[in-house]
Amino acid sequence: MRRSPSFVSGAAAGALAGAALVLALAAPALADGGDGGFTIKDPRIKESSGLAASRIHPGVYWTHNDSDDGPYLYAVDSRTGRTVATVTMSGVGAPRDVEAISLGPDGDLYVGDIGDNLGGKWDHVWIYKLPEPKVLKDQTVRATQYVVKYADGPRNAEALMVHPKTGRVYIADKNEDGGHLYEGPAELSATATNVFKPVATVDLWVTDGAFSPDGRQLAVRGYFGGIAYAWNGGRIKRQERLNVPLQGQGESVTYTPDGSKLMYGSEGADSPVEPEDAPGAPGSGADSSAKGGGSAAGGASGGGTSGQVKAGAIAVAALFAVVFGIRRLRRR
Repeated sequence: MRRSPSFVSGAAAGALAGAALVLALAAPALADGGDGGFTIKDPRIKESSGLAASRIHPGVYWTHNDSDDGPYLYAVDSRTGRTVATVTMSGVGAPRDVEAISLGPDGDLYVGDIGDNLGGKWDHVWIYKLPEPKVLKDQTVRATQYVVKYADGPRNAEALMVHPKTGRVYIADKNEDGGHLYEGPAELSATATNVFKPVATVDLWVTDGAFSPDGRQLAVRGYFGGIAYAWNGGRIKRQERLNVPLQGQGESVTYTPDGSKLMYGSEGADSPVEPEDAPGAPGSGADSSAKGGGSAAGGASGGGTSGQVKAGAIAVAALFAVVFGIRRLRRR
């Protein structure tokens, strides 16, 4: 959802910019190297809100703009950061607030038009499904549109995940005080309303989520942190905090096809996609994280440059938190 903290002004804006500059100078430059991170260079992509790693085109990531940009998906080559194909979805009407994208075990792309700029007033949202193109070129692809409602009423959401083994679709709603994981029907219906039911609580203000390729883990992220859950047959169990990089407006996450890394994306022009080791992957430091190790959301910071960067990240995150708090108070 288009809710960047652009309203900040005066001393708060200066402090925030200064902290961000310190962090940028302390952190190593992001290389255009695929799983080593890349920058989205397409000037049309200014609000990248979802991210999905292609399984048939190595090094390619699918993304889309937030809100009502139109029925467009972009295939970005992580080695160059450039768009190698633009897909126009047909058969879906006018998208309202596209927030997420995921790949299913059937090889189809699932696109979540699930945001709600009215804060939970729309009585239904949509999911679009289309086959991932086998050839990367500009083209129009017909999609199937599914009507979605929630069993407990309308809500805003930005995270849609398709389980890589069962093909079942899940949505996590976006709530500042934590939300819920919603489970869709075993098979989506194109002719009837698909009712999603709450099945678990999620202790995060969620902006995106992703299943690991083996389906054993669910990762959810927010603006300043993330959580890894053991899937546990759908009865999710919290494992550890994720080491989420500080980003201007952290919106998206996906696993690399081999499951070794999580790729984190952000909104904005020339937005970075940054990698972190996935929980349980070699070098991830899962044990220390599970015992209280660091993430942008909290935990102990390490020494040296890494510690300085994490300390800077925590400082900037705190400023963002104050900003969001002020905004929430103003809304009241």
